[in-house]
Amino acid sequence: MTLALGCIADDYTGASDLANTLTRAGLRTVQTVGVPADDLALPEVDAVVVSLKSRSIEAGLAVSRSRAAEAWLRGRGAGHVLFKICSTFDSTDAGNIGPVMDALRADCGEGAVLVTPAFPETGRTVYQGNLFVGAVPLNESPLKDHPLNPMRDSNLVRVLARQSRTQIGLVDLATVTRGADAVRARLAELAGKGIGAAIIDAVFDRDLETIGLVAAGHRLSVGASGIGLGLARALVSTGKVKSASPSGETGAAVGGLAACLAGSCSQATLQQITNAERIMPVLHLDPDRIILGAGEVQRALDWARPRLGEGPVLIASSSTPDQVTALQARHGRDAAGHAIEQAMADIAENLVKSGVRRLIVAGGETSGAVVDRLKIPGFLVGVEIAAGVPVLRAVGAESDMLLALKSGNFGGGEFFSDALMLMR
Repeated sequence: MTLALGCIADDYTGASDLANTLTRAGLRTVQTVGVPADDLALPEVDAVVVSLKSRSIEAGLAVSRSRAAEAWLRGRGAGHVLFKICSTFDSTDAGNIGPVMDALRADCGEGAVLVTPAFPETGRTVYQGNLFVGAVPLNESPLKDHPLNPMRDSNLVRVLARQSRTQIGLVDLATVTRGADAVRARLAELAGKGIGAAIIDAVFDRDLETIGLVAAGHRLSVGASGIGLGLARALVSTGKVKSASPSGETGAAVGGLAACLAGSCSQATLQQITNAERIMPVLHLDPDRIILGAGEVQRALDWARPRLGEGPVLIASSSTPDQVTALQARHGRDAAGHAIEQAMADIAENLVKSGVRRLIVAGGETSGAVVDRLKIPGFLVGVEIAAGVPVLRAVGAESDMLLALKSGNFGGGEFFSDALMLMR
């Protein structure tokens, strides 16, 4: 296997988003869960997205896991590696974006790294180094309230400077609009001043194409799926990848029982849960009882099992931002998050043992916990359910399964029903 592009994603839903974007752009793509074992049989592909659950863990551990993933990708011929992060730049002042970027940059000997979470298709743009969600800065949008990594500063130059050991510069929109050569000149200028990374503006899709052309000539880049799109188009346009016509097919229908799990507390997911109550049974878990070990997992399983034969069910641990804040005050942020993730993983494991073969999971941390528990080593990327969310078919797992792993903010109001229609 000789890869045209290697990618390291800091959570599983983000990895699915990126794999979906690369597939749509014509790259044959596989998503793995963790660094693949040497005996995992993978098809011949152009890109591999290694999914890590490293966004909210201790920075040193995130660095070591990311370096292992990079070594695996470089060993398969990847000349460029994209460190894929969230389009809302979810991180704290301790990391993990900056520490991982610093380590990967040192390993590959890169001068100055281009960094952007912009993806105009999903309403994420960067102007003068500030991240916008739609028409408002990130810190004024509902997306500022991530339960683990709240974002209170939209200026990414400042945010990344607080995390990284290197100086952070800016490649502004005026430079980007002058084209790839102007961006290359600006990046060289920054590197000459000892600046190791630069936030780069992007407001339109064509900006991503310019960024992709420049980034493809370097060893490392950092960003969301938008920069992945730019890289994919650059690889195709320069002939480094012969564009395929992705069919989006993942094989024969799986059938079997279907279930949905929701752990995200985003406004989008909360609305999707409300809408799902019109078409399927929905159980709302009590987060306090989960954390106290008061039998909520068993209650969920006792509720779900007799209903699964009649159709899909949805089990939700989601809460509003105010409820999450109060819950964390009572139990501690990390303890609360870990307990709920593991409870949802317990439920998923037991539902699969009960015959569920089509599983939809909403929330990045929840998805990571579920996939880890199910010990699924990789996925084939199928048809797109919503922007950034494809159907995934398990590769190398004990059971033949279809999954959808949704970042909390992704998908339309009828996401759960839309997903079930495509997961046959």
